[in-house]
This record gives sequence, C-alpha cells and structure tokens, in this order.
Amino acid sequence: MARTARVAEIPSLGTLDRAAGSLSRQVAQALREAVRQGDIEPGDALPSTRALAASLQIARGTVVDAYEQLIAEGFLESKEGAGTRVAQALAEPQPASEPRAALRRPARAGLPAPAAAFAQIAREFKPLPPVPFAISVPIGLTAPADIWRRLGNRLRAKGPGAPAGYTDPHGALPLREAIAGYVRKSRSVRCDPGQVIVTSGTQQGLFLASQVLLGPRDQAWVENPAYRGVTAILESTGRRDAMVRVPVDAEGIDVEAGIRMAPHARAAFVTPSHQYPLGMPMSMARRNALLGWARANQAWVVEDDYDSELRYQGYPFPSLQGLDPERVVYLGTFSKILFPSLRAGYVIVPDDLVDAFCGARVLMDRHPPNADQHVLAAFMAQGYLERHIRKVRTVYSDHRIQLIETLDALLPKNWAWLEPGDQGMHLVLWLAEGVDDRAVVEIAARAGVAVRAVSPMFAPGTGRPGLVLGFGGFSNAQMKAAAQRLAAVIAEVMKARKRRHGALRKASS
Repeated sequence: MARTARVAEIPSLGTLDRAAGSLSRQVAQALREAVRQGDIEPGDALPSTRALAASLQIARGTVVDAYEQLIAEGFLESKEGAGTRVAQALAEPQPASEPRAALRRPARAGLPAPAAAFAQIAREFKPLPPVPFAISVPIGLTAPADIWRRLGNRLRAKGPGAPAGYTDPHGALPLREAIAGYVRKSRSVRCDPGQVIVTSGTQQGLFLASQVLLGPRDQAWVENPAYRGVTAILESTGRRDAMVRVPVDAEGIDVEAGIRMAPHARAAFVTPSHQYPLGMPMSMARRNALLGWARANQAWVVEDDYDSELRYQGYPFPSLQGLDPERVVYLGTFSKILFPSLRAGYVIVPDDLVDAFCGARVLMDRHPPNADQHVLAAFMAQGYLERHIRKVRTVYSDHRIQLIETLDALLPKNWAWLEPGDQGMHLVLWLAEGVDDRAVVEIAARAGVAVRAVSPMFAPGTGRPGLVLGFGGFSNAQMKAAAQRLAAVIAEVMKARKRRHGALRKASS
C-alpha cells in the first residue's frame, strides 16, 4: 500500500552559506542529505517553491532551479496538480510480511541494564496475530453489538465523554458506581464506589499493587506457575529476589508451602477463581488458610479475578474479597470479556489504601481516558454487559467442547494432553517431557497458528512444556483447521525428537 503523502517539514535544511557558492546547488544537496538521513521519505510532498524560498529567505527561482535539477536526477517527481514529492522509486523494498518495526537493528552494547530487561519484556508480550489460538480476539459472535458504537457516538460528541480537562484519578463516578453494583451482584464483592479505582487493565492494577504494598525488602508470594505479567513487574522493579514462587496444586496455591518458604511476606498475588494458566479454582480450605495467614501477619492478598465470568458448569466462584474486604485488593478487567483494546479495568481497595493507590496512579498517567469510561458506564447501567456476558459464555462453551473433542481425536496422549478445567477462555495443552514448547510456538507461528508457551510461566528449574490455546473469537471451522496444523507441528517435533534419540543411542553403542 502506498504511503499517504504529506507536506514535509525540513528543519535539517538549516541556514545556507551565501559565501560558499551557488545557493541552488546547496538547496539540492541539502534535500539529498535530508532524504538520506530520513528527515523526508519517499512519497513525502515537499513545500511549494514559494514557501521554501520564503522560509530560507532566498529567491524563488533558486528553489525552482534546485527542484528541477533533482527532478532531472530522478530524485524528485512532479505531477500537475499534485506538487513535488520525493520519488517513490527511492524507497527500499520491504518484505511484505515484515513490518518496519520488526526490522529494527539489534540493541547496541552499553545500554543500561534495565533497558535489556524491558526489551525482553517487550518481546515476550508482543501481541499474537488474530488467528487461532490467540486469546481474546473479539470477532463475530463475541464482539460487542452495535449498541457500543451508538452509545459512543452519543456520549463522545456532546455528552459526558466529550473532550474535557483533567479528571478524577479514581475514574469517572458513573463507571465506578456501575462497577460497584456489578461486582456486588456477580462476584459477592463488598465495596462502595469510593473504593473503586478505574485502571487501564489488570496489568496496571498489578503494577499499582506492587508499588503501594511492597517496601524495598518486602517479600511477596507469587503462584508457580503464574501470569507472566506479575512476575515481570516484580523482576523489573528490583524485587526478583523478594519474589517467592509458591507451588500450585489441584486446590490452588499451597498456603502451607508459602508459610514454610516466607512466613512474613507482605503480600500474596493469586488468581483464586481461575488459576492462570492452569485453570483450577482455589478450594475453600485454601481460601480460609490464605486469609488467616494474611490477618495474622498484617499482609495483603492481591486477588486477580481472572476469567471469573466464564464458568461453564454451575455458578462462578465468589470472590476472596467478599470474605475479608479489609485484607484483599481486588482486580478486575473488561478487556477480556469485551475487547482488549478497550484497556479498561479496576482495582477495589480497602478504605485506608484508596489515597495511596490514587497517588501511585497519578504518577503513572494522571487518570484514565475519559470518553470510553462513560460509554462503558452506560453499557453497564442499561444492562448490556450482563447480556453480552451471557452470549459470550454460550459461544465459548460450545467452542471449548468442540476444541477438546478435536484435539483428543488428533493427538496421541503420549504426545500431548489437556489440563482438566471447566471455565475461562483458554485451554492448556501439556506436551511430552523434554519437548521445547518455545520451539513449538515458533514452528506453529510459521504454520499460521498462534499459541503461547507455558514453561516461561514457571519459576526457573520447575517448568513443564505446554501451550496456551485460546478458543474465543474464532469459528469452529477455523479452530478445527488450526488444530490440524498444530497437531502436524507437534507430530513433526516428536518425530524429530525420536530421530535424535535414535542417533544418540547408535552413537553411544
């Protein structure tokens, strides 16, 4: 696709040296250098000869001469009614499948240590393409209905979502009221709107919690395995050694193990309703034990209520926060159930932490964007969110069943098998011991299948190979075709592994 032409600003032309000879040659050489440096690019429209002459304080004829010379060289091109542009022929061809960002040169040596850590995080969190089995791709039946567009058109124009000045770091009151009512009914959360802080998603909520709750030497329990977003936060904020990876079993986080490992930790980061990535809920015995430990040690529990709306058998599990509102910081998001680009979530905190969370939030981005808050508030207040969740739950339940049946038929159990679970928008497909799940991810990507590796979510030395497969937002036909391609990739990996083992045995005999 051709670049959209624009009139180029050329500050690099600078001041011409009137004692150094022909001004038109200086202008022509300066334009060549501006293109070489990337100040102006192929396809850019240049200023008119009159405008450039005025800005350089030279005769218009001098600029005309320079333009004509560069046109003759093929450096510029001019069409009647379209002005003068840098010639498109100067553009270096780019591979069709490689965006320019992917072609960046490697980082040079000597960059600060944090730069390397953040660059690695950027690579890990690079969005997957919108193909099976990426998580949270809201297309087709799982995309919000036209009502979202209609509400937006009305509220962003002259309503409360219209452009305004700085607003409350808590977030818009109508949205906080709607959130408080929603979580009270659906998640048994006990709060009032004053305890709700609107965020740009769970990731920001986790960052705020780590900033507010943890001092320089405080330890924190984190599930093993865990959402990479929380471990990356603690690593990047200098708390790698303070992060205590507590094992997870069929009942959720092992509280007794956590007490043995770090009895006086300041906080525990958990996903009790739907453990990420494995999917099991935390048992009531474990919930009581976790809250009992927090009360006894004046510690905090950070509850990431991941995928809590999407349970397919029975009702969703109630929140931890409802059992002890004074010790639990509750995180929720609309990014998954609506669409990730909305970037809307919330933190519900005890009264005595509200000012602290708001202060930390002010230093990050002052306050959340205003317009979509009011659209979401209206969407919730008029009952559309609850209807949307019911629709998504029905669609995802069908997709989940179909994907399980497809994978069970395609893959031998000694190669790959599914982690049991009855909720959420993804499945975990375990791979045979010794398989490099990162390599499987790369090969699958080349086959047009988007998956994430499970092993990086474990603490070093404890990982298991597996894949996270999202099943929302795609038709059953799309997922069946992708499952067949993924099964072929796994078969290729397993056969190559068998050949390597055979060669090693032959070499050792």
